Amino acid sequence: MNIKKFLSFFVATMLLVTIGCASLPEIPETTLAIAHTNDTHARVLEGKYDGMGFAKIATKVKTLREDNPNFLLLDAGDTFHGTTFATLSEGETITKLVNMLGYDAIAAGNHDFNYGYKRLLELNEMTDAPIVAANVLGEDGKAIFAPYIIKDVNGLLVGIFGLSTPETLTKTHPKNVEGLTFAEPVDYAKMMVKELEGKVHIIIALAHLGVDEETPEMWRSTTVAREVDGLDLIIDGHSHTALDEGVLVGDTLVVQTGYHDMNLGVVNITYKDGVVTAKADLFTKEEAADLSEDAGVMALIGEIEEANKTLTDVVVGHTDVALDGERANVRTGSTNLGVLITDALLDVTGAQISLQNGGGIRTSIDVGPVTKGEIISVLPFGNTVVVKEISGAQVIEAIENGIAAYPAASGAYCHMGGLTFSFDETQPAGSRVTEVVMADGSLIDPAAMYSVATNDFTAAGGDNYTMFKDAKTLAEFGTLDDIVVAFMNK
Repeated sequence: MNIKKFLSFFVATMLLVTIGCASLPEIPETTLAIAHTNDTHARVLEGKYDGMGFAKIATKVKTLREDNPNFLLLDAGDTFHGTTFATLSEGETITKLVNMLGYDAIAAGNHDFNYGYKRLLELNEMTDAPIVAANVLGEDGKAIFAPYIIKDVNGLLVGIFGLSTPETLTKTHPKNVEGLTFAEPVDYAKMMVKELEGKVHIIIALAHLGVDEETPEMWRSTTVAREVDGLDLIIDGHSHTALDEGVLVGDTLVVQTGYHDMNLGVVNITYKDGVVTAKADLFTKEEAADLSEDAGVMALIGEIEEANKTLTDVVVGHTDVALDGERANVRTGSTNLGVLITDALLDVTGAQISLQNGGGIRTSIDVGPVTKGEIISVLPFGNTVVVKEISGAQVIEAIENGIAAYPAASGAYCHMGGLTFSFDETQPAGSRVTEVVMADGSLIDPAAMYSVATNDFTAAGGDNYTMFKDAKTLAEFGTLDDIVVAFMNK
């Protein structure tokens, strides 16, 4: 066990023993400043499609710490995966930045499991800040990470527990979480509040749940806030929602910063005579425009990038137009980058049909030379390519799944190759497809069998593409990013 984590656990345990034998200590009116991030997805540098970058976050955090010594820095997950900066070391490079910035706790986001949960346990040992997740249970029914921590901030006792979305079971490859249970967030939030009441002055849920309609209502952080009494603050992630001043649900404030460090969340939470009040704000990329970049953080990033250059700087192609991988676009319709990926799947595998889920396309590519590093950033999950055999009826079922949420954004949105389809969005989900035309101009035959190339995430039933899960596997190929690189090199 990381010695710093051991000492933190020991102190927290002794603190609980002490508190258990006495009433909660009275303290004068105290204001706690909290800075928070979520869904940074390893966007460590400021960029056109990314946020302010970790170096500017570090500078702002330093100022906030100087302004108020009662300070915490928290992260709501999807931290260790997302760009080549992280994936080439399976997240280790991010642990170095987390430690340098001085985070106090991190939630386990669904994409943090992309290297497999055992690797996430290893990353937890590398960070000074513990990963907290009360509802992520091993085969023995016990939490595999710390369910909660208690921070003594100059006498103010703050309980912080973690919640991870049950969507993780379909929003990372199933093999990454095999044997794990993602228990109901509301149930475990109630358990954690009951555990912490009387032991701390403030109770915070550090959650990777989401607030938008893409998230099932029973798992949303706003539902947790509505259903769980005694919870002062939920610092949330997952849905990439920027909540400018947070959302007050009952007595609980729910906050989230958006994604890709476009904003840094700042919450000032005051405790006075047993009453907790909180006020939230977002420090935006625009506000950070004139902020200096922390020299130490930039030096660390530079060292890591230099070591990665031998792989990431290799030019694999050229594009005369910008290739659109923006989240809002790839989750609601076809884009030219989606076409490139599905064409590559058809070309390399020889399959009749290809399918790429929109949630697997993570960023755009600018006009000009295209490097291997850019392709990996677009497709950062290390997915392999699988060719499955399914019926025409199941192909239609797959399309229905991909457009079920339309016009709302969905990671399941289906980018297709080898066919075109039409649908009527006014019809109920599951009954929207009106026509499917194959590349040769023929209508799809529901009774015929077709070869479909897709990534191993959807092939295993991810994003609810369950029709692939038990289907016959015709062939397996290398990683999706390598297949796109090979296609661009032709």
